[in-house]
Amino acid sequence: MQAEMTDGWSGAFDEFVARFAGRFGRVESRRRMVSYLRGLLGESERKNGWTLAEAAGDVGPQGMQRLLNHYLWDADAVRDDVRDAVVEHLGDPERGILILDETGFLKKGVRSAGVARQYSGTAGRIENSQIGVFLAYGSGKGRALIDRELYLPKDWTSDRERCRSAGIGEDVEFATKPDLGLRMLKRAVASGLPFGWVTADELYGQVSRIRLWLEEHDIPHVLAVPKSQMVMTMEFFEQAKAQELVGQLPDSAWTSVSCGNGAHGPREYHWATAAIRPWRRAGWDHWLLARRCLADSTDIAYYICFCPAGTSLEELVSVAGSRWMVEECFQTAKNETGLDHYQVRSYTAWYRHITLSMAALAFLAALREKAKRGVSTPVANGPSYP
Repeated sequence: MQAEMTDGWSGAFDEFVARFAGRFGRVESRRRMVSYLRGLLGESERKNGWTLAEAAGDVGPQGMQRLLNHYLWDADAVRDDVRDAVVEHLGDPERGILILDETGFLKKGVRSAGVARQYSGTAGRIENSQIGVFLAYGSGKGRALIDRELYLPKDWTSDRERCRSAGIGEDVEFATKPDLGLRMLKRAVASGLPFGWVTADELYGQVSRIRLWLEEHDIPHVLAVPKSQMVMTMEFFEQAKAQELVGQLPDSAWTSVSCGNGAHGPREYHWATAAIRPWRRAGWDHWLLARRCLADSTDIAYYICFCPAGTSLEELVSVAGSRWMVEECFQTAKNETGLDHYQVRSYTAWYRHITLSMAALAFLAALREKAKRGVSTPVANGPSYP
């Protein structure tokens, strides 16, 4: 992707940064922000305070550290500006998808906000790490991260002195990862973001309060659930485990459908649906969707679906298979915009770095979308900010 931006992107960068330059009231903080973003978009393999300072021509990282730790600016306001930019370039009110997921940041020591020995999907095991919960936006035009929350284990929120030392406010209480995910979904809906679907893995899908909130707001969704998930069958007041209900389906219920291309070609699986929830509002359906591996019929994934009546199996499969977009966002942000390269300890600094990395990722997504449409990128000599 770096090759896409090596020539002629300065003008586009100026235009993009102008969206939130006003969030930085002082000249110095505004200049630092521009330098920080340029460094995140640069070619350095590591993008920490020292390398970003070096790219900006500084003798040390003090200026970059002031941007993250001391200057007055609202990272949440910048987050909202980034979200609006993503919508402008990638928005699709029918095919747009919101995707909840989390990623780990491996860390040493015990002083960084939220750090603990906890399971990290990044490492695939329990490691000393921080966990960030993210909301991604994807469509046929591209994908980008639009919101973020830092997960604080109970060991942190129950120790207010430890929280104070990491800059965590007294008003910050314990919240589960699904709670953080629902918080971000509510922000996205309140913003008027155009989208058609929500999807997430089983950590979020198995939480009934997320599904119920989405239903109450008529938001279609395809949410992964564990095989032990209890669902209401079409027999009134009878429940069954997802695995049991799908196990009763005949062989003829399964259909081979591709959920899109992956790294090794088409992702072809067998899919089947079972109707659930006999009481339904007019115009809406509830389904238990199952995905079976072609090579191993015992390898089955399960999804609870809420969708407009008449939604095709192919569309449900497409939504279920769209979670790759958030994984690609994580990979690109970590490889190219320094998402996990930070060297900060405070709660505020974490949010600031992550937000700026998300901004850099959104800029790359906008460039790629313009390239798809054949829109030329304006050339400028450099930033015009004072």
